[in-house]
Amino acid sequence: MKGGILSGIALVVLAAVVILGYSSAFIVHQTQQALVLRLGEPVRVIQQPGLAFKMPFVDSVTFFDNRVLDLDAQPQEVIASDQKRLVVDAFARYRISNALRFFQTVGTVQGANSRLSVLLNSAVRRVLGEATFMQLVRDDRAGLMSRIRQQVTPEAQNLGVEIVDVRIRRADLPDANSQAVFERMKTERQREANEIRAQGREQSQRITARADRDVTVLIGEANAKGEQVRGEGDAERNRIFAEAFGRDLDFFAFYRSMQAYEAGFKPGETRMILAPDSAFFRYFGDPGGNRKPETGKP
Repeated sequence: MKGGILSGIALVVLAAVVILGYSSAFIVHQTQQALVLRLGEPVRVIQQPGLAFKMPFVDSVTFFDNRVLDLDAQPQEVIASDQKRLVVDAFARYRISNALRFFQTVGTVQGANSRLSVLLNSAVRRVLGEATFMQLVRDDRAGLMSRIRQQVTPEAQNLGVEIVDVRIRRADLPDANSQAVFERMKTERQREANEIRAQGREQSQRITARADRDVTVLIGEANAKGEQVRGEGDAERNRIFAEAFGRDLDFFAFYRSMQAYEAGFKPGETRMILAPDSAFFRYFGDPGGNRKPETGKP
């Protein structure tokens, strides 16, 4: 009987030890950091992963994410220094750097997101309110994001948070302004296109006029050269004819008469009223051209 009582006591003690051991041990994963609370008051922060212990039934453990967290702020309207209204969509990346301060100031990630959204929006309005539209969309976007991060960082450290990065996802004009800017850009592009077309037409007309002038000059020079060559050819021909005909005047007279006959007696076009004894027909009656044709008189 005594042995049974001892066995029961041993089992109870063993169960108590197991329960106490299970209640006092906990595991911190690599992606976490832990804050040990004793009766609601912070005792210590555990940032190294592994097995850790606490006082059972007295201490409690709150875990916080040790990874980089996302903060997506709501888009807001900002007035730039050149009075342009912009709809800016920004976001941030942060890490819990001080678990104790984080627990004391915001408590949870949702609370941190709410506080950081206010800080981020305020910094965005301050920085972009001092910048122009062109600086934001083209010239100095990276510099503006760096300035926003610098302004948010000190205030975030008071919450136990380290700001890793701040980015501007989108910065656009409001819909009404975007349409107006689009129409103005469209008008400017059309004006530039019309100017380019006008310059092209002017250049085309200039090239065409120069080409027409060159063609006229070339044709004139060619005609003049052709007339000169033709005149020289005619002169040479006449010289040769004159030289040839000068050697035999009778042959020259005969040749000229043959040309006259050929020109005068064309088929269907011959109309002449001449006397039979006309000198025009002298080669019809006398091949030598000396005998006058018979007149029919006694």
